Amino acid sequence: MRTITFASRNTKEITRDNLTLIFGIVFPLILLLLLSAINKAIPRGYGPTNFQIQYLAPGITVFGLSFLSLFSSMLIAKDRTTGFVLRLFTSPLRPSEFILGYTMPMIPIALTQSTVCYLCALFLGLPFSANLLAAVAVNIPITIVFIALGLMFGSVLSEKAVGGICGALLTNLSAWFSNIWFDTSMVGGAFETVSNILPFSHAVKAAQAAAAGDFGAIFPELWWVVAYAVVLTAAAVAVFAVKLKKN
Repeated sequence: MRTITFASRNTKEITRDNLTLIFGIVFPLILLLLLSAINKAIPRGYGPTNFQIQYLAPGITVFGLSFLSLFSSMLIAKDRTTGFVLRLFTSPLRPSEFILGYTMPMIPIALTQSTVCYLCALFLGLPFSANLLAAVAVNIPITIVFIALGLMFGSVLSEKAVGGICGALLTNLSAWFSNIWFDTSMVGGAFETVSNILPFSHAVKAAQAAAAGDFGAIFPELWWVVAYAVVLTAAAVAVFAVKLKKN
């Protein structure tokens, strides 16, 4: 109950910044419309397959979730700046409950982002299928990855610093190493190796497989993302616990 109460407070804080929420949903839609238009302008058979709507839409849903790192990091960094977290340290909440309380409000935002992107993709030629529900659900592990990264950075960095790390660096990393804009195997070498190590390309491939109904291809990719989600969430709890002891 106390975690739910804390999560409810965080939900109110997040929804107060309507501009940020709108940007988190509208910007991925703009990219989806722009890249889809570019693909249609290229003669059939000459354009990259990455820009075809059945591959592009799942990729954009994953990229859109990267903004959750910014939302979560800014929330916890702001609480640290205002001293709100210091007051919370006197409560009986454990570090894991703090992290869960910050995570819970982000899940509905993530589901909304993915759903809106797929609804837009339907008007751009993506075939309607119940598989799209599975594609939305498959995005949950990468959602946890982005949230955990935001909470971890927000626990130790200032509001200004997390804006650069989570708002610029992380979104660019998730874009370049995700197989959304181009096939990283075409670059090869260390770039492809790093892409295969990081969870972003695995999340995109899992989402694309789910949207296509190729359920056998989901979990070889998704387990990689799940492992990252577990490790990074544990790391976020550990970092917060250290901050708790210091204060």
